[in-house]
Order: sequence, then C-alpha cells, then structure tokens
Amino acid sequence: MQGSVRGMPRIPFGTITVSDHSRRLIGEILDTRRISSGKYVRELENRFSALVGVREAVAVSSGTDADILALAVLHDFGAARGDEVIVPALSFVATGNAVVHAGFRPVFADVRRDTLNIDPDRIEPLITARTRAILPVHLMGKPAEMDRINDIAKRHGLAVIEDAAEAHGAMYKGKPAGSLADLGAFSVYVAHIITCVEGGIVTTDREDYAEVLRSLRSHGRSCNCSRCSLNVDSGYCAKRFRGEEGEDVRFVFDRIGYSCKMNELEAAIGLGAFEMYDAILEKRRRNLLYVLERFGRFAPFLTTIGEEPWERIGPHAIPIVVGEEASFTRAELTRHLEEHGIETRTLFASMPTQCRGFAHLGYRLGEFPNAEYIGKHGIHIGVHQDLGEPEMEYVLSTIGRFVEERQN
Repeated sequence: MQGSVRGMPRIPFGTITVSDHSRRLIGEILDTRRISSGKYVRELENRFSALVGVREAVAVSSGTDADILALAVLHDFGAARGDEVIVPALSFVATGNAVVHAGFRPVFADVRRDTLNIDPDRIEPLITARTRAILPVHLMGKPAEMDRINDIAKRHGLAVIEDAAEAHGAMYKGKPAGSLADLGAFSVYVAHIITCVEGGIVTTDREDYAEVLRSLRSHGRSCNCSRCSLNVDSGYCAKRFRGEEGEDVRFVFDRIGYSCKMNELEAAIGLGAFEMYDAILEKRRRNLLYVLERFGRFAPFLTTIGEEPWERIGPHAIPIVVGEEASFTRAELTRHLEEHGIETRTLFASMPTQCRGFAHLGYRLGEFPNAEYIGKHGIHIGVHQDLGEPEMEYVLSTIGRFVEERQN
C-alpha cells in the first residue's frame, strides 16, 4: 500500500511513472541545448496519432490549450467571434473557459446522472443560427453518446470536438476516443496515462485543420509545416523565405494565435510513457473494473458509472455520487475517506450556475438540475498504476463501513 496516515494505508489520487528511456532522452536534450519544440515533440505527435488512429496530432502546452486551439480552428472555416458552442454543464472548468478564450459563447446543456455526460436530448433545442460546434466531454473517461451527437451535428452542419482530456484508452463502438469527431482534445497532464507532466494534444484526420493548429500554437504565424514549425533542425529551408521581399515567413502572421508550444523535455517524458502504455492501461482498467463491478452494493446511497457492452471506459478515476436517500453528506463521506488515507477530489460543478466566472452569461441555479446535483454531491478517487487489488478492496471496505454506520 501507498504509505500510511496515522497508521492507515495512504491511497493518493494520482501518480507519475518516468521511464529510464525518458531519463536518457532528457539527458541527451540537455546536452544538445535544443530544448524548445523540436524533433522529440514531432515524434510524440506521430506516436500519439498512431495510438488514436488518426492522421494528425498537434502537441500544445496544456489540455486547456488543446480545447482552445481545436475550437479556434473553426475561425478559419467560417466561424465568427461570438458564435455559439454547445457544451455540457458538468465538466472541469477548463472546458467552458476554452470556449470563451477561443472567442465563442458557451451554451450549456444538462447531463445525464447515470453517465455524467451531455444528454443528447438536450442538444437540439439549443441550436440556433449562431451555433458552430458541439463540444462533448468524455467525463471520467466514459465515452459520450457520439453516434447521436454526430448525427445531430451532421443534420445541422456543425463541427464536433471531443474533449477527451480524461479519456486515454477509452473506446466507443470499436474506435478510440479522439477519433470519433472532427477534432479531439487530450490532456497529457501528470494524472493521465500518457503524461508529459504538462501538455495537451489535438487529434484530427484533416491535414488542413492540422496546418491551422500548428500556426495557432505559435502566434498565428504563416510558417506552419511540420518541420519548420517545430525547429526540427536549424538548416536552411527555402519555404521560409518565400515572401515578396524575401521575409522569413516565421514572422508573417496569418491569424490571431496563441503561444502554447510543448517543449522537448515534456515530450521526452511522454515518449517514455508509450513504452509502458499497455501495462499501465491494463492495470488501471483492472482497478477501475474491480470497484465498478462491486459498487452496486452501496446503492441507492452511493452510485457510480457503469460500462456498457459497446464501450470501454478510459480508466481515469472512480466517480462517486451521494444519493438522495443517503443519510449522510458529501462532506462527511469525504472527511471519512481522507481520515482513512484515501485522497479525494470534488466531481467538478455545473459551470454556468456553480462557477462564478460564468455568471455574466445569465444562467440561474436550477436550470441544470443533474449537473448541479452532481456538483454538490459528487467526488472521485484514483485508480492509477501504483494501486492494485488490495488498495481497491480497502477503498470498498472503507466505504462499506461508512455507509453501514451512517444508514443504521
């Protein structure tokens, strides 16, 4: 077990595994002094696109930036600032923030309590002449209902962008998360299976989208090929000086952009993660399913998600929602778990009505009952690769004793 708190086992929410290969690469990179985005970032992109099964992957500095740039691409294809993007009310706040930072207005739809994901039945009534995209989130690694979402988008001529930040290893009807829409946005933050410590990756099958993404991550500059945009080498490139006055196109800017490149040291850690990907995914999946398959005994006082035959949940964490029939509060459950060495996280909030940053949009408490309920009553705990069956059984027994004591 993971250490102890007052004699109790310690079960932290997350971990990171840094491979020997990553350590060697970091040393080589430091020796060369070529630390900004370069050949290792490009290698990471190639490995990630192959893993997800798409043609292109573009690395950026965070999962939030991945969302922002995936959305900002739409400005090159007819979208205007102030247009609308439909998003689930329940998500980590970065999802809603990204819509605003990309120059759009977020329009929120409630979620389903059993899946935690956007309710497809709530999407179509929200579509207006200003709607440009739908941004579903695979919350806690559980795939959103992409068939229905894509069908709605197709009928209305909308783009679909997957927020797959937590969905490493998730599958929906035989296809990986990140390959199910026009673009996918991943986080490679420290908590995820493929981790660069910090960073994000946008996936797409469209080369034209990828070219715009490479421009956007570097201030909107005109030079956006996969070689020069990453400083893969310092040799002469004729394409750089194609301007009428012989100017360097790295200093010609075609669009409003951002500064959010990944560096070589981050890419080196990510590259090492690919060596361990299958083993980490399998162990996390084993931990997740061990708990999900045994969690029904706590109903209706506590509930979690389930895995359907057509999907594979990406093993990010275990969500837990306190039921309406429970005689205890989330605060009491959280305190009990923390006192017994089990680290917890709040299960996010209803962005439009429980996050003050979105108050200017004018939503009122009560408009998103499912998201608001989960925002007040939900937590999540870890299933990472440093844990195993003994830790998962300890989690279940600790929860079991708590529920039994409070309900009797």
